[in-house]
Amino acid sequence: MSSTLAPITSTLAAVTASAPVVDDKLWMLILGFIIAFVLAFSVGANDVANSFGTAVGSGVVTLKQACILASIFETVGSVLLGAKVSETIRKGLIDVEMYNVTQGLLMAGSVSAMFGSAVWQLVASFLKLPISGTHCIVGATIGFSLVAQGQKGVKWSELIKIVMSWFVSPLLSGIMSGILFFLVRAFILRKADPVPNGLRALPVFYACTIGINLFSIMYTGAPWLKSPRRWLACAHFRRLQASVC
Repeated sequence: MSSTLAPITSTLAAVTASAPVVDDKLWMLILGFIIAFVLAFSVGANDVANSFGTAVGSGVVTLKQACILASIFETVGSVLLGAKVSETIRKGLIDVEMYNVTQGLLMAGSVSAMFGSAVWQLVASFLKLPISGTHCIVGATIGFSLVAQGQKGVKWSELIKIVMSWFVSPLLSGIMSGILFFLVRAFILRKADPVPNGLRALPVFYACTIGINLFSIMYTGAPWLKSPRRWLACAHFRRLQASVC
């Protein structure tokens, strides 16, 4: 009888021994969810103006409409395109292999990074400072890694790439917007009757915008989208785009 109960007793003892470890980290998990909600609120309060500031300022949409549209499309965008960015923040900036033995330290550092980023973005929103949420979370992640593991815990090559993109992106965006405005002004706005040319150009603009978004979703989006069916979707979209144009 004792030999029969021995495996069960040892299993219960192992579960009992591991229970305090789980409970010890559970509070940090719950706190992380709460702070993540506050961080999402702070990101929305500060970064949504980047997307809808010009539309609201020009009177195209009201502030209430912008909040509704942002709630829908920012959520969809994070689901479809947020995987690559999340992966970079999760293990692209710091060497997570160094925390295999001290996983609790990594959890505490991540929660601290979210809290620091959320507080600073809320302060910036109240002070009306146009900051970047990406800059905040990158800096906070690098900061906790420097405190926890020193310089060896940071992937400096990846950080250099990210910082370079911060300078290259505004430059390329400015060049592209300048070229686009030059073409619109030359072929539409300066015509005697710009409305017909504008209406003919709209399908082209729509097709290009949808094409760029679909390309981004298929190739850098969520992992569950990367299946053989994406090639069929891309082929179908190319035929649809050709017919529209």
